[in-house]
Amino acid sequence: MTPRLNALSVHLLTATGAVLSMFAMLAAVEEKWSMMFLWLVVALIVDGIDGPLARRFDVRKNWPTYDGVLMDLIIDYITYVFIPAFALFKSGLLPGWTGWLAIIVICYGSVIYFADTRMKTKDKSFAGFPACWNMVVLVLFATQPSQGVILATVILLTVTMFTNLKFIHPVRTTRWYPISLTVCVLWIVFAGWAAWTDFTEGPFAKWGLILTSLYLVCAGIVQQVVPEGIRRVR
Repeated sequence: MTPRLNALSVHLLTATGAVLSMFAMLAAVEEKWSMMFLWLVVALIVDGIDGPLARRFDVRKNWPTYDGVLMDLIIDYITYVFIPAFALFKSGLLPGWTGWLAIIVICYGSVIYFADTRMKTKDKSFAGFPACWNMVVLVLFATQPSQGVILATVILLTVTMFTNLKFIHPVRTTRWYPISLTVCVLWIVFAGWAAWTDFTEGPFAKWGLILTSLYLVCAGIVQQVVPEGIRRVR
């Protein structure tokens, strides 16, 4: 295909995320949580591959009439924030006032974060937790921690949005890139497996989700603590 058609194809791929989010929302309304998360996992895969394709085919140059960044942000807010927050509230994991507090904190904090022009660091990581509530809520569904742990997790991650703590982008952060991309792919496999089995898959997938999530959350902070080029002296 011509460069222009390649660029247009990438925009159209990004736009499929809107359809996938609608499928996820319809499942959520019917409280079919496994199906909802399966659609969100598919949307996450699309979101992971459209960025590299956009850069490869230079969509800003070859099809500038569509703003791929804006399109991506709109879809990300729906799939990363709005639908997971709805699921957390509607599922009963946080009953009563805790559920109301969680959805207010998640939705309000995330929309401010998405509008922050400083959300990306020089190495293409994120400054603060990047509002990946789709991943967080899926892990909460799989592990079923206590109400206190869930609420504390929501509040802590929201607070970290507005700090300088670094969170890696598995596709764009160059440091530890092979490990980070591998861990991200493993997370997707564990997440898909957990959702496919209606979160009855047993401890293997649950621990897989926990361990891969810990890496994705902590890797960037560790990179801040241990600057690149530092070597251990024996």
